[in-house]
Amino acid sequence: MRSPHRTDGPTGRTGEGPDSGLVRLAHLPPGVLRDIALVWLADAVVGISFGAIAVAGGLPVWVPVLMSLLVYAGSAQFSAVGILTAGGGPVAAAATGLLLNSRTAAFSLALADDLGRSWTARLIGAHLITDETAAFVLAQRGAKQRRAAFWISGVGLFAAWNLSVLAGALAGTALGDTNRFGLDAAFPAVLLALVLPALRADSAARRASAAGAVIAVVAAPLLPAGVPVLLALLGLLAARRGPRRPRLPRNATSGSAS
Repeated sequence: MRSPHRTDGPTGRTGEGPDSGLVRLAHLPPGVLRDIALVWLADAVVGISFGAIAVAGGLPVWVPVLMSLLVYAGSAQFSAVGILTAGGGPVAAAATGLLLNSRTAAFSLALADDLGRSWTARLIGAHLITDETAAFVLAQRGAKQRRAAFWISGVGLFAAWNLSVLAGALAGTALGDTNRFGLDAAFPAVLLALVLPALRADSAARRASAAGAVIAVVAAPLLPAGVPVLLALLGLLAARRGPRRPRLPRNATSGSAS
């Protein structure tokens, strides 16, 4: 008999038993852990680059390490270090970081129910929210899957990023010019590989991503770094034009062969 106190959430989630708050690897659908691990790897590569660039630019080792622990935002950290090494002040660096990270406010609203019910879980989880964790969570349907995707990807990314930044900072100038390794291309390449299945399956996602890409490319030469990325969110308006039409497999329209 169904309990009168059990309610369905906005996404159709129902009570899942006394252990619903536990996070287990078994809750992740097949293949998701592999995708998460790939992002961990890409994140670590970029973290090494960030630590090395910060120290090579004249900052002490503790600056990129402490920044990674407290700020934990790759794009904001790169921008802040770029401003500091170019002679800018901490106020300008902090303002740029806040502008770049303003998008995470929307992620926080979308993922609030997946962090947990306690304030402790929500405070810790809020610090772990990134573009990648949000993407993994929103790709899941069940409450257990969403919660597992968030905490496993979030904690792993936080550890990978901070350890790699420390390693890069300790390496310092020994790595030389990090641009010659092409490290800046590793992270976008992995993210592109993760979103390709959604782009193939959803025409609305293709319209939104195409419009956002055009906006970002046009705005990049005209506006400060980070602003074109925020403006690219206007591409979401293109998704509202016309119904979503998932692409069906070829054999779904041609019938089964006997």
